[in-house]
This record gives sequence, structure tokens and C-alpha cells, in this order.
Amino acid sequence: MIISMRQHATKEEIDHVCERIRDFGYRVHSIDGEERVVIGVVGTGDVTACLESLEATPGVERAVRISAPYKFVSREFKKEHSAIRVNGLEVGGAEFIVMAGPCSVESEKQIMETAEAVAEAGARMLRGGAFKPRTSPYDFQGLELEGLKLLRKAKEATGLGIITEIMSDRDVDLVAEYTDCMQVGARNMQNFALLKSLGSCGRPVLLKRGLSSTIKELLMSAEYVVAHGNSEVILCERGIRTFETATRNTCDIAAVPVLNELTHLPVVLDPSHATGKRSLVPALARAGVAIGADGLIVEVHPCPEKAVSDGAQSLTPAGFRQMMRDMAPYIRLWKEARAQSSTLAVAAL
Repeated sequence: MIISMRQHATKEEIDHVCERIRDFGYRVHSIDGEERVVIGVVGTGDVTACLESLEATPGVERAVRISAPYKFVSREFKKEHSAIRVNGLEVGGAEFIVMAGPCSVESEKQIMETAEAVAEAGARMLRGGAFKPRTSPYDFQGLELEGLKLLRKAKEATGLGIITEIMSDRDVDLVAEYTDCMQVGARNMQNFALLKSLGSCGRPVLLKRGLSSTIKELLMSAEYVVAHGNSEVILCERGIRTFETATRNTCDIAAVPVLNELTHLPVVLDPSHATGKRSLVPALARAGVAIGADGLIVEVHPCPEKAVSDGAQSLTPAGFRQMMRDMAPYIRLWKEARAQSSTLAVAAL
């Protein structure tokens, strides 16, 4: 449930409400807001009695039961769209954020060349895998620590924020030291030990939808991270597994507006994994802008035919520059729509 305090409620009133919540056996999850404090409540117990008691408590404006199983990531908990800060950027804010880079960090030359190219073309974050989950145990698994160090060097040279994949709860502290955003890949979306650890990692988390996962399951996985202390979560639609074989995955483009209805968390689209074909990435990227995504995460490699992984879906630097030019008018319209929606939201308050 959520408890909305009256505007300018006193500290004593807020503390008293928190005490009453604990008396009923619940936990106080979060308190936020500048003028009006909202208190999140989690746990099991007599919900009806708790709601009735809190509604009669001084300083409380209203107490509301959240019907969705994902409590803190739902629109019921927070009506306005969340903006997640990453390396000085706001994913979900007034800017459309493009993250770009290779599937895997392969060498210093490769990652530096890619970073400089995507930064020049307008990307705001560099993606690149230091730890790589692969279907075959014999395929390239990533440079690990050396890859993380190369990503840091690329950031120092270009100023791009860094996003890289985290595969194990054992590596959370190590990866957090080198990256600005922790990516949870599709295969780890329901790695609950990892999700719990990311609750205290001190970094934003980009959570990719699993290959055969429903939207509800994606949101429940996000709830794991938030419920364990980290509200900085970005969702990613990257295509799901269906009967279709013309593309690597089937892009559930409708997932973007559906998620925008169900959750306040930002949503980005991965057109590279959703199609698996370089020629299809730009068109799907434009669709992502048009349908209301907050950003894109795109694979770019200086020489895709020599890539150790996902070369077929990686754009060349020239292809990425052209894609960014073609998206420019779409992004201008996106910014106008976002500014208008923000103005309407403020007016509603």
C-alpha cells in the first residue's frame, strides 16, 4: 500500500505514521517527495485494518491499497514518469538517450575506435560486454576485468557513460567499480540472487526482458531490485522468442506503450537483438522513438564481419551515423511530445 501524507506534514506526524505501520507488522520501504511525502508499505498482515487506522492518523491525506503484484514499480505507486540519472544524464527525462557500442569488448583499438565514432554521431552512453553469456561454452566469454578497464579508458577519452552486463552476484562490486549502469541480460532476468544483490549496488540497473518472459514477469523482476533498496531501474524490450524465424527474435513493439501504462520506470528498446539483422535495425529504431521509448541500446562495431559475437546485427560506424541522422526529425517530435506531457503533468498537480 502507499500512504500519502498531507502537504507539509510535520516530521513528528511522519514518524508517528511509520511507527503505526510497523505496529501492524509491515515495513516502511521508501519515503520521497519535497512538499508531499509518500510512504511505501510492504509485508503481509491485516491490510483493511491497517488502512482504516492510517486514514484516521493525523497528517495522512490518503491510504491506498496497490492491486498490482509489482508494488513499487507500478503506476499506482507513482503516477509521474521516473527519470533515472546515469553519469549526469536522465534516462526517462527530457532527452532521448542512445546507448551504442559493440556486443563484446575485444581489444583497446576496437573499443576506443567505436567509442569515438558513436560519441561523434550523438550517442550518450557506450555499451560493451566484459562478461559475456554465450550459448556455447566454447565461444568467447569476454575479457572480464581487462574489458572493464578498457571501458573506463574509453569513458575517460570520450565522456560517454558506461553500461555493461553483470552476470553473477559475485561480481557486483567489481563491475560497479567500473561502470555507470549495470545491465542484466535476458538470460539473467530471473536470476533472483543477482537481482537482490543489485538492490544495494549503488548503480542504476538496466533490466532486459527475458527471451520467453511476460511483461508481468519483467515487472516482477524489476520489483526485486527496487524492493531490495534500488529504485534506479530502466526496463528494456529486446525481442522475445516466438515461432517466427525471419528475425533473430520477435520485437514486441507493443510492450513499450504497455509498460508506459503499467509502470513509471523508463523503457528503452534494443533493435539489434530484437531483429538480429543489421538492415532492420534503423527502421525499428525509428519505430522505438515514435512509439514512446525513452531511448535505444544499439550494437555498433568498427568491422562487424570480424566481430567475435553478434556481427550480423551490429551497425558499422557509418551505418550508425546515418541511423542517427534519419532519427533526428523523429527525436525532435519526441522532445516536443515529452515537453507537452511534462507541462500537463505539472498542471495536473
